[in-house]
Amino acid sequence: MKDNSVRTVSLYTLGCKVNHYETEAIWQLFQAEGYERTEFEHQADVYVVNTCTVTNTGDKKSRQVIRRAVRQNPDAVICVTGCYAQTSPAEIMAIPGVDIVVGTQDRTKMLPLIEQYKKERQPINAVRNIMKNRVYEELDVPAFTDRTRASLKIQEGCNNFCTFCIIPWARGLMRSRDPQEVIKQAQQLVDAGYLEIVLTGIHTGGYGEDLKDYNLAQLLRDLEANVKGLKRLRISSIEASQLSDEVIDVLRESNIVVNHLHIPIQSGSDTVLKRMRRKYTMAFFSDRITRLTEALPNLAVTSDVIVGFPGETEEEFMETYHFIRDHKFSELHVFPYSKRTGTPAARMTDQIDEEIKNERVHRLLELNNQLAKEYASRFEGDVVEIIPEERFKEGDEQLYVGYTDNYLKVVFDGDESLIGQLVKVRITKAGYPYNEGQFVRVVGQEVEERTQRVERIV
Repeated sequence: MKDNSVRTVSLYTLGCKVNHYETEAIWQLFQAEGYERTEFEHQADVYVVNTCTVTNTGDKKSRQVIRRAVRQNPDAVICVTGCYAQTSPAEIMAIPGVDIVVGTQDRTKMLPLIEQYKKERQPINAVRNIMKNRVYEELDVPAFTDRTRASLKIQEGCNNFCTFCIIPWARGLMRSRDPQEVIKQAQQLVDAGYLEIVLTGIHTGGYGEDLKDYNLAQLLRDLEANVKGLKRLRISSIEASQLSDEVIDVLRESNIVVNHLHIPIQSGSDTVLKRMRRKYTMAFFSDRITRLTEALPNLAVTSDVIVGFPGETEEEFMETYHFIRDHKFSELHVFPYSKRTGTPAARMTDQIDEEIKNERVHRLLELNNQLAKEYASRFEGDVVEIIPEERFKEGDEQLYVGYTDNYLKVVFDGDESLIGQLVKVRITKAGYPYNEGQFVRVVGQEVEERTQRVERIV
């Protein structure tokens, strides 16, 4: 075993933004106990694998990473957490070398469990029934490793039980974070230098449904009123059913909530939505988008679509296609339906052939390219504000990339000092997935406009 005077931990995250947030929170716990963080490829005293179970592939990838951790250092303590750990602890305990399994709660007990394991050398399954939990687990993240946008988790769990989704069983029922804790952490993040905060959760737009006389609209108002120095506030995802008139009013009036909403549609066919057990009709969805675009004419609406859900006919698929085309979404995330063991949809008999699924995915991706270019073209020639995130990988030029508030990705000629700042850039050539830009100035500083244009990069 290594010298315990310097203890090292390596953390690996699979899955969604919430998992990435929670890995950062787990790292805070280790850091407070004097651990140093090391790369996953290096030898460490403790490996923490934060797993995903959204698809069967998520389970498989999680198992592969766990085995990699065991191989890296057979003497290390191997601790597995996250959604797959919550739904299938016995499967994980059966992997040789796994020492501790913690689900999607009790992460604050991880370090005491590691100390217990070191004393007793007996594997520990610490997973409890998540469905009985009604309390939000406070996990504070005052800063992030290598991020220019900070995530802020505001809720946990989901009450929807869509037929394709295992997540309520992995995350439990809806629990909202105390609004004062949200505001406190938001201020910490701004004080740490973050200009943009992304509100995230398992069912983010449902925030407040379990609180008395408090909701998402009020949280947005309170964040704007009380967090000093926050420039941008983004909602990671919101369901159409949660876009109340009050929320739309807040979006219209706000100076910091960005001009972008991610509203999962999943299907544009009422009959498919019914089989999915989604809680809206296309007429309702259409009404909400109409209200939003009246309030915010330049709003970017991005969405998730599942293609080839059991029983999806060509006619149902075309309903989805036409709805997306007619409502001019600005970008789509398209997923072929994937059977998730343990969900009602996986037991449906009329599963769609993979070739048909792939062909439909391809058609929607082509539509996505067209719509995204159309949306971006509206801003060609405009001066927009972006927060540069990193060096643009292609070529040797000093190119940097960042997002506008309405989620256009812009590549421009700049330098490293601009990363994480709010800068003005003129969009010289609209495109997708990138727009070309020309640096104008740092917001708040008068800087001569650079004349050098970015070479054609797309």
